[in-house]
Amino acid sequence: MRLIACRAFPFLVALLLAGCATAPPDTDRARLEAQRVEKGSVLAESRVPPALQNKIFALDPEHVSDADVRTVLAEGPTPRIVNLHGGIYPVHLVMESFGRFLIGMGYPENKIRHPGDGRLSHSPYENSAQIAGVIAWYYERDGLRPLIIGHSQGGIQAVKVLHELAGDYSDAVRVWNPLTDRAEDRTTILDPITGRERPVVGLKVGYASAVGAGGAALLLPNQWSMAGRLRAIPDTVEAFTGYSLGVDLIAWDLPGAGGTYRAIGTAKVRNVELPAGYSHVTVAAVAELAEDPAMREWLNSYVPGQTDGFPANAKSVANALWAGDVWHSIKKHWVLEAQRFLRAKNAAARRQ
Repeated sequence: MRLIACRAFPFLVALLLAGCATAPPDTDRARLEAQRVEKGSVLAESRVPPALQNKIFALDPEHVSDADVRTVLAEGPTPRIVNLHGGIYPVHLVMESFGRFLIGMGYPENKIRHPGDGRLSHSPYENSAQIAGVIAWYYERDGLRPLIIGHSQGGIQAVKVLHELAGDYSDAVRVWNPLTDRAEDRTTILDPITGRERPVVGLKVGYASAVGAGGAALLLPNQWSMAGRLRAIPDTVEAFTGYSLGVDLIAWDLPGAGGTYRAIGTAKVRNVELPAGYSHVTVAAVAELAEDPAMREWLNSYVPGQTDGFPANAKSVANALWAGDVWHSIKKHWVLEAQRFLRAKNAAARRQ
């Protein structure tokens, strides 16, 4: 533990200096704070030209290029990404690095930053029911199911949010407005796709992942209840990837330890073991990869299971296998969510 901390300290200091600047949150706060979604309004008010729709429908979710991201996907419907950082200061800066990586790879910044205060990730000490309520608020207004990415204790929290949505802690979860930072007096939303009122409990997100989750963090009071639930993935996510490090003394992951994630029901669950040389503390610090054209090309051509072939002229390949795998899944579910939204939009237009 001491050796890991010593090696990570200089890197975290650099992240601290780089993370001081925070972009301002959205400016239309007053409108959104009071706005109630009307039946059919999310689909009807979306403006996606037919030519762009055709390009989105033509995309192969398994193979999305840099040009596809920047000139097609980023111009169309985009799901919200909810990042969850670890719990020991200043490890939150590592997840900020991941947020900057996403922006550098072409993901719309306003779909990553918190609309209330502009931060790039949530704390694992926030109430998990609150985060579940925020996810419902996003879906009601966007019409696309959010994606959740968690690191360290934030990985535990990501799975805990899935259990909140499954009703494993309560049979009702209140909608949480991120602009007012208050719970609304309701436990249902107007589903923007079906047009029907539905409870927050049972809502499904498109994709979620956790890296470095487990270990002593499960002994903390806010995570006690996850000791028997962490590896069990409920049906409130379409696809989930659990990442472990070859040797992770913090998350208690060791070769052959058997700490694999499994689906309780129909969720598609993958388990990926990262190289033993990856650090639990800095595995999500990948912002610099997006600044290197050679690595951006490699990351955009990455396919799951790839373990080598890094470009010879890359400035750094640190944590690239995790970054490539997560980015592949994000692009895939970005395409699937955008196509799902547009099919619903076009079906609603034909019914009018």
